[in-house]
Amino acid sequence: MPTLHLLCGKIASGKSTLAKTLAAEHAAVVLSEDHWLAQLYPGEILSVADYLRCAQRVRGVLGPLVSNLLQSGVNVVLDFPANTLANREWLLGLAQTAQVPHRLHYLELDDATCRARLHARNALGEHDFAATDAELDLITRHFCVPSEAEGLVIEVHRP
Repeated sequence: MPTLHLLCGKIASGKSTLAKTLAAEHAAVVLSEDHWLAQLYPGEILSVADYLRCAQRVRGVLGPLVSNLLQSGVNVVLDFPANTLANREWLLGLAQTAQVPHRLHYLELDDATCRARLHARNALGEHDFAATDAELDLITRHFCVPSEAEGLVIEVHRP
């Protein structure tokens, strides 16, 4: 039975790295929100409002694709941030629509480590999303730790 793998963790917690590992372990297709946004909207995402607008468009297209892949027997790793209740509700709904199991991989990492990783990642310039310290702080304020009460199957990853 195919599985939908979801990722939850603060910026620079290692979600994209874990997505690649999960894809190899489960012979899964990885769909990365950062990659899609960077390719479809180059230079257009200059604020959180821009991100929200563009991300909603991407989700409208990818949602049915994810369901189709899962219904066709393909494991999927969604490298989309399952960091808020609303995002997790949408992501969990994809698994429910496809009638397949899911697993939410929660990367539990402290703010200071994420900030240090972000600085290192930005210095390399290889990631599709280079957040500033102010953006990290703003986005982190909206982060909500996942709970099994949400109907989630959670696997916690600690450093």
